[in-house]
Amino acid sequence: MTTGEATTTERPPWGWPLALLLIVVAVAPLVIQWLGNVDDQRLVDLDVYRTGGQAILEGRPVYDFVTPAPQLLPFTYPPIAALLATPLAAMSWPAAQWVWTALVFVTLAVSVGYGFRALLGHAVPYREVLGRALPGRRAARDRDAPGRAGGAGLPMAFALLMIACTYLMPIRDQVRFGQVDILLVALCLADCVARRPVWPRGMLIGLATAVKLTPGVFLIYLLITGFGPGARQEQRRTFFMAAFTAALLTLLPFLVIPADAAEFWFHALLDPERLGANAATTNQSMRGMLIRLYLPDWLTSLLWLALVAVVAWYGFRHARRALLDGHAVTGVALVGLMAVLLSPVAWIHHLAWVVVVLGALAGDGRDPVRVRVAAGVWLYYVVPIPWWGVTIKAAEIPVLSPVLGKIVQNGFGLGALALVWLLGVWLPRRREVFRTLP
Repeated sequence: MTTGEATTTERPPWGWPLALLLIVVAVAPLVIQWLGNVDDQRLVDLDVYRTGGQAILEGRPVYDFVTPAPQLLPFTYPPIAALLATPLAAMSWPAAQWVWTALVFVTLAVSVGYGFRALLGHAVPYREVLGRALPGRRAARDRDAPGRAGGAGLPMAFALLMIACTYLMPIRDQVRFGQVDILLVALCLADCVARRPVWPRGMLIGLATAVKLTPGVFLIYLLITGFGPGARQEQRRTFFMAAFTAALLTLLPFLVIPADAAEFWFHALLDPERLGANAATTNQSMRGMLIRLYLPDWLTSLLWLALVAVVAWYGFRHARRALLDGHAVTGVALVGLMAVLLSPVAWIHHLAWVVVVLGALAGDGRDPVRVRVAAGVWLYYVVPIPWWGVTIKAAEIPVLSPVLGKIVQNGFGLGALALVWLLGVWLPRRREVFRTLP
């Protein structure tokens, strides 16, 4: 007999250890591949971070060095990032590689936990809401259905999601290059959706913004959700804390390493070529896609500014609506996509925000259409689509190669634009459709 209450089963003590073992076994080939790469190709971005920290420790100018050949990469981050990298510089190179790789997976776990919280929820509080809101058989079914998180179900679901997200191309590149992006995703996501944070809400967004600037899009998000019609007071407080933290961490280097701080803000920041070849395939920002059209520079700049205005208005408007409708993860996913699309340069690994996008699309897993769409998006960002475009262009097939090759080469950036529409327009409509199904 059903009582209308969600039932749970005591979880076996081996559930989480088994899940951890499954994750380790599944991701080991990826870790071994990239940590076993030839030395001058191994975790090259981590090498940049460490060298910036070493410059601080040795009293050398941070923005005058490049990493050893063949990479020759300069330090491109704000000076606070160099200060925070000094512990990495104090470690041996092998130790730093393992510590950083472990941090990548810890922050991926945080991102998966928050991004897929609705799917992973072992208690099913939405059943009571549905029981009141939905008519007929659907309501009875949802009231009487048992809870989903008994036994080892939650640990195994988390393990499968971790493995699936690890093999997304933007996340594979986190491991390959030793990148910081998934850490920034975890900081901003946790700050926005944690129910009872032990830190002042907004502090993590401020930290992420000070370290890499592009998370500054979340300051815009907090501004438009904290002020104006329908504004939320907690968003206003979060905005002030985030702005204060970012400002504090930006000004601090002027007291500790003033020459380096001045060099970054008044010289290095104004040189986009320090970030690498802006026309390279891996730059999937809107500006990167436009540059690869090889139009006159003035026209490229004009088109880019127009697109930035339109996409920013569209994306932030829908992010605000998502939050006000109670879908915070969707709002974060949209703002994360803004960080990629609006930036002058956004490498493929910057699309680590796809983890949050997948969580927003999948929701609580009850709508099979949303789950299938999420699976399709996952597959799209697993395969190296932009590099297929390079291959098509190299084939030099008349008409086909230059046109199709260019489209495919921009596949991840165009996909990000499609995801903005998917989250902002399709997803709200799908929620309404699913709510009215018998």
